[in-house]
Amino acid sequence: MYVCICARVRECEVRAAVRGGARCEDTVGEACGAGTGCGSCHPRIAEIIDAEAPANTPVGAAR
Repeated sequence: MYVCICARVRECEVRAAVRGGARCEDTVGEACGAGTGCGSCHPRIAEIIDAEAPANTPVGAAR
């Protein structure tokens, strides 16, 4: 399923970016392009970060 229509980025790609260390919408965008267009996908990206980020890493913390 697409998370970001503007950049045609699927949920699995966003999850992979978070597992690779992205911890905020900006770093997810740098990693896979999601969230770099209109921004309407930012809430879903934040949900994925919450679900995938290690528990000891604050959401929104930059790498």
